[in-house]
Amino acid sequence: MNGQKAQQANLALATIAFSLCFAVWSLISPLASQFQKSLGLTDTQTALLLALPVILGSLARVPMGILTDHLGGRRVFTALIAFSILPVVFMGFANSYAMMLVGGFFLGMAGSSFAIGVPFVSRWYSAQSQGTALGIYGMGNIGTAVAAYSVPWIAANYGTRYAFWVFAPVLAVYAVMFWLLAEDAPSPPKPSSLAQNLQLVRRERLSWVFSLFYFVTFGGFVAFSIFLPKLLVDWFALSKTDAGLRTAGFVVLATLARPLGGYIADRIGGARLLALVFGIGPFLALVLAYEALAPQMVAVTLAILILAVLLGLGNGSVFKLVAQYFRRNTGVVTGIVGAAGGLGGFFPPMVMGAVHDLTGSYAIGLLLLAVFLVGCLAVDVVGLVIRQPKVSADEPPPETRRSAA
Repeated sequence: MNGQKAQQANLALATIAFSLCFAVWSLISPLASQFQKSLGLTDTQTALLLALPVILGSLARVPMGILTDHLGGRRVFTALIAFSILPVVFMGFANSYAMMLVGGFFLGMAGSSFAIGVPFVSRWYSAQSQGTALGIYGMGNIGTAVAAYSVPWIAANYGTRYAFWVFAPVLAVYAVMFWLLAEDAPSPPKPSSLAQNLQLVRRERLSWVFSLFYFVTFGGFVAFSIFLPKLLVDWFALSKTDAGLRTAGFVVLATLARPLGGYIADRIGGARLLALVFGIGPFLALVLAYEALAPQMVAVTLAILILAVLLGLGNGSVFKLVAQYFRRNTGVVTGIVGAAGGLGGFFPPMVMGAVHDLTGSYAIGLLLLAVFLVGCLAVDVVGLVIRQPKVSADEPPPETRRSAA
């Protein structure tokens, strides 16, 4: 297989693997309202059930990124896909809140897949093409839409347990396919030791800046993806299927915007594109906070869909910057930044559930989103757009240094 065909084949394999893992990571969300009703859960308890898979998927990204740097994406991705079969099967037997919390926690491992695919994909591409390639890989977020669309229908027609079990044979088949067909990039950069990785993260402020940006952009995407079905049911009394379909629209739009974000970032710089995202985002969050008082379908739909585009563009931009500034240690920095993004998806549902229990409205949670976006705008403009920092001591190749934003 020649170089270009190998690039394309491995990008496709990784994107499908990421999509499948993301679908597994999102299996609980479309059924949250059903579980709340059948188990008599409060909004806070339901929010914990929704958010728990996110916490492990976030924290596991750090070791998974390190493992990928040392063992290669082919091995680590195959092992993760195979492992995900266990919690999927377990959730089909879960019949109590405690069992669902346990199963949901381990479903979260599938969410760590992002930290495997970024170094796996980026090493197949030059610096000038990494933003586009990683944006395409990020389209694996579409797995969330697959879950939002399919799970309510399967549960309604065949029972809740089969909404989980149907994914087990798919995971098994694809684990074998990925092992047989995927290849690690030839001559990958020599990874740093664990001590060097920790020192790098402590020393390099950009890793924390990118973590903040991803905490808000990807965290916002995840939070809306898992909480939007419940929010729409609460605001407009939609059916679970209707709410799931509308959430799938949000996910699809954000997913399609992600490769566009990488493409634009390749040309104008990720920092400049993020300034646009963080400049417009607060206004949309304020619109939603206002609508929380007396929601109207048209206004909410427009604000949500525009926000989906912005979050997708932001996601694509951040990992253009990660691959650009941290070529030799892409895995570990991806793990750190990806963990921050996942945590950004964990806390908002918890906050939204608690705020709704206390006040009967989601407005305060949406106001906090606006505040975070304004803070990111200030950091991006002052720290990256104006200062234009040099590349880190990670020492990317010369072509990356010339293209630094």
